[in-house]
Amino acid sequence: MEALSSRSAAALAWREERDRLVGIAYRMLGDFGHAEDVVSEVALEAVRAERGASVRSWPAWLTTTCVRRSIDRLRQLAAEREEYPGPWLPEPVAVDRLPEDVVADREMLSLTVLHLAEQLSPEARAAVVLHRAFGMSAVEIGRVLERSPAAVRQLISRGERRLQLDGDRAASPPPPSREALARVVEAIEGGDIAAVVASLADDAILWADGGGRVRSALNPVFGPLRIARFLAGILGKAIAAGVRPRVAHTEVNGEPGLSLAIGAEIDVIAFEFDASGAIRGIRRVSNPEKLTRVLA
Repeated sequence: MEALSSRSAAALAWREERDRLVGIAYRMLGDFGHAEDVVSEVALEAVRAERGASVRSWPAWLTTTCVRRSIDRLRQLAAEREEYPGPWLPEPVAVDRLPEDVVADREMLSLTVLHLAEQLSPEARAAVVLHRAFGMSAVEIGRVLERSPAAVRQLISRGERRLQLDGDRAASPPPPSREALARVVEAIEGGDIAAVVASLADDAILWADGGGRVRSALNPVFGPLRIARFLAGILGKAIAAGVRPRVAHTEVNGEPGLSLAIGAEIDVIAFEFDASGAIRGIRRVSNPEKLTRVLA
């Protein structure tokens, strides 16, 4: 960035911390482009801060500023997401292409967790992200959010419950396996409604994000039978039109997922499994603007 071209303390610290800041902002916003914008804004603020006063710890200052700017951006985006055509889903990314400091802990990168995090207040989301993904204590987070450690611990506890995060991570449902996804693909491609239904939990939900750019379900699809018919219908219409769908395994935010190509349109699909191994959540991202960081 031109504003940080000098070898000032602010410039050096920002360059060193940039990837970590992007990791924080992406987990806060669920949108990689907005995350990069926020971190660029932090760079400009760092220049102004260096001119105006001494900064005792640049990493702490940059973290605090990044979180507060992310909270501001999240509030600005809330109104836009309410008017979004159909369900809004986070922007998926291929984490193996990202710097290690962006990836950090993969739990808080899960598309499922990022989607559920939309239910949290911006402050609660920040508290959970900083605690679980970056190992910050309630005291440290309290300085960032200007809250007492007790208030931060409450934010974290309530946020973890809303995100269905277990304090013991080993007790959390495992990520989907390629074998489980292969069985789902085989059932969908074969039009085996019964097999698709059998793979879904009774309370399964499908969200489809077309962003108004491609045709997609404008409301969540509830229940195994409706979901199975929806998925089979997508493939059935394509085959009837002489287009053979192409299904391939892909990585979605560090977890196994699928890409579904029908003609020129490509979807990325993330799956959420429950403790028994049944699928309880399907998140289908079709909006092409959101697929640039997950598809080659």
